[in-house]
Amino acid sequence: MTTQPLDRDTVSALVAAAAAAPSLHNAQPWRFRFVRADADLRLYSDLERSLPRTDPDGRGLHLGCGAALFNLRVAAAAAGLGPVLRLLPDPGHTDLLAEVDLRGSAPPDETLIPLHPAISRRHSSRLPFRDEEIPTALMERLCEAAHVEGAQLLFPGAWHVRSILELVQDAEGREALDPGVRGETAQWARTEPPPPGGAPQGVPVEAFGPVPRVTTVPVRDFAAGRPMPGRAWVSFEENPHIALLGTACDRPTDWLRAGQALERVLLQATADGLVASVTSQPLEWPELRWAARDPLSAMAHVQMVVRLGYGPEGHASPRRPVAELLDIL
Repeated sequence: MTTQPLDRDTVSALVAAAAAAPSLHNAQPWRFRFVRADADLRLYSDLERSLPRTDPDGRGLHLGCGAALFNLRVAAAAAGLGPVLRLLPDPGHTDLLAEVDLRGSAPPDETLIPLHPAISRRHSSRLPFRDEEIPTALMERLCEAAHVEGAQLLFPGAWHVRSILELVQDAEGREALDPGVRGETAQWARTEPPPPGGAPQGVPVEAFGPVPRVTTVPVRDFAAGRPMPGRAWVSFEENPHIALLGTACDRPTDWLRAGQALERVLLQATADGLVASVTSQPLEWPELRWAARDPLSAMAHVQMVVRLGYGPEGHASPRRPVAELLDIL
């Protein structure tokens, strides 16, 4: 265990790492409070950054906050800390998602430390990947990463991948007919570059990626039918590597665990030289989410669709400054 004091700089560094996590539409729906007397770092949901039309039950919000929580754990381990984590510690305050006791007596989790450099490198890539096989040993390592966090990662067979791609098309069609969902996407994913120094959230136009010539990959089109002159149309990989991340139950605690598992998978993939993108698009409609699961597996609830492969890294999305996220008492 490190003997360094838990000063503002130390806590700010932990929160900066947490805030590098992915979230639905890059809304970054989290805020933190550090209580000096207890060395307790608390994670709260920021409901002003929720997406009520796209994510009415808050499942995606919890996944994003869970991913932020995992990054915090990785950064804490790299700093020599062995924190104690409590999920949803106060039933009377559902916005309090986790308490992290930074004075935990356990030694740092040595398995997390190698993932620390991947936090700053991980970006969603909505670019074409190469049609190149992922080694079996690497896929098994990713599945184990999810398992350690209490979730399951499944690489479905060819027929199920085709089914997932059809569900993505179905979801896109439903979104096109729902002005509320379209408006929410337009709010967080603007087709025009932001003014200098503005918009430290949302999906920037540079991160949209090109338009697939045919729908062979589960990549959300953040333009959502809005005109973007000059945006390229390209061919993506013919046989995308799709993984489903899921849980046995479907409660807020499961969503937080799934978010931690998702980020562990993404950081491990980054460390192993893979690039990735994620989408919950076919999971945002209850009837499509039910159809996404593999009836031959024990995965009862799919939480995220993950696309993995070899290819160019994605464009970084903006992050809010730590000063906006962290209160210190």
